[in-house]
Amino acid sequence: MARRPLVVGNWKMNCTRATAQQLLADLLAGLPTDAKAQVGVCPAYVFIPELGAMLAGKTIALGAQNVADQDQGAFTGEISAPMLKEFGCAYAIVGHSERRLVYGETNALVAARYAKAIEHGITPIFCVGETLEEREQDKTFAVIDEQLQAVLDLCGVASLSQAVIAYEPVWAIGTGRTATTEQAQEVHAYIRAQIAKLDAEVAEGLQILYGGSVKADNAAALFGMPDVDGGLVGGASLDAKSFLAICLAA
Repeated sequence: MARRPLVVGNWKMNCTRATAQQLLADLLAGLPTDAKAQVGVCPAYVFIPELGAMLAGKTIALGAQNVADQDQGAFTGEISAPMLKEFGCAYAIVGHSERRLVYGETNALVAARYAKAIEHGITPIFCVGETLEEREQDKTFAVIDEQLQAVLDLCGVASLSQAVIAYEPVWAIGTGRTATTEQAQEVHAYIRAQIAKLDAEVAEGLQILYGGSVKADNAAALFGMPDVDGGLVGGASLDAKSFLAICLAA
């Protein structure tokens, strides 16, 4: 089964209303209509309605940077999957390392967010990855096992046929350090093998993205690895020229 490459831009807490619209307009103008890769962007929540309108009927998909673990109620500051669905979000990032490390999101909370995305027909981009300290202690696979297991326990392996996994070594996010192509491939292959033990067909079809200082000049080498199916791109996604080059590399 040939997996289609996927490149998603995580804009994080960046852009103004005007620069977000301009960035998206530049991406729409520059992306070939016959591009082989799927492309998505995840702007800040407040820009989703307007950018969603700009993307109606277009080839770029809209995503959110997180999703609530509840549908509605007294959860100040949260945005639910039904709300995101109403504005055309196809994707939602869950478990990004910044959410885990800066805001203390646990594996259990991330799994609950993932479950809500699945329930409402939004594709979760489920982030896993280790810190530098964990890598240096040879705990990479143990950390990823724990992160994966929380989702498998709550939703089962079949749910991964409606999800995307993003491997993001925390030590390579925003640091300029990138995992070597071999390091990325090793972890991606490990993740796929762990899923294959439970369901070979789901594992074969699962898009596993690499996230961690993906740039125009390293994208082609990373995406050339057999188990790297694209990228979750941070800083470089805020520059239309760089992001388009990454998309074309995929």
